[in-house]
Amino acid sequence: MNELFGALGWLIPLALLFLLFLSGVRIVTEYQNGVVFRLGRYVGLKRAGFRWLIPFIERMVIIDLRTVARDVPPQDVITKDNVSVKVNAVVYFRVIQADKAVLQVEDYLYATSQIAQTTLRAILGQVELDELLSQRERINRELQQVLDARTDPWGVKVSNVEVKHIDLPLEMQRAIARQAEAERERRAKIIAAEGEHQAAEKLALAADVLSRNPATLQLRYLQTLVEITGGGNHTILPIPLELLRAFGAVTARPIPPEEPREEEDEDASHGLS
Repeated sequence: MNELFGALGWLIPLALLFLLFLSGVRIVTEYQNGVVFRLGRYVGLKRAGFRWLIPFIERMVIIDLRTVARDVPPQDVITKDNVSVKVNAVVYFRVIQADKAVLQVEDYLYATSQIAQTTLRAILGQVELDELLSQRERINRELQQVLDARTDPWGVKVSNVEVKHIDLPLEMQRAIARQAEAERERRAKIIAAEGEHQAAEKLALAADVLSRNPATLQLRYLQTLVEITGGGNHTILPIPLELLRAFGAVTARPIPPEEPREEEDEDASHGLS
């Protein structure tokens, strides 16, 4: 009996020590860092692997180092040209210094989300609507640079900012549609005018070539007749080009003025006498 009590006297302290040891065991995964505090004071970081803390004396805060994607809620923004729009975005960031993310800010996720909202309103309020619609890549880079500079003291790295959706008022959508339609009509008229100009130049060159050799004009005339008759049943009476040239020469010849007759001159002289 005494031996049993003696054995229990050894087992109970060993069991308590083992439980105390287990209470200090921590497992840190590869994508995490542990910020360790001893009696409330920061003492260092714990990397991935098996870690042991002094029970009741040390405490560890786990920080995730993976990239976080957070939506920025729709913000009412007034652009530089006084157009009211709603804009939402997404922010990609991650913690690169776990100790700063714990020591310098209470909740780095909430703080980064709030500063992203205020920065979005501030930056977009400095650009015009046309720039916001056409230069989104430049605006995204500017947002990323400003956010990264503001979150750097917290150990947070903002890797990318993307403006997702721009909600325009209905009147502005109609105005943009009318502007786009007018721009397309302008391009169509310019293209048509350029086509007419090029066609006129080519026709002038073709007329110059045809005028050098009359046989080429005859061949072109016969080819045109073949193309006309190939489209369907047509009755065509070909007219020789020599006849057309002769008729054109006759109509183009100037008519000489009529000479006064001698009898009219004599009558006129008698009347005067």
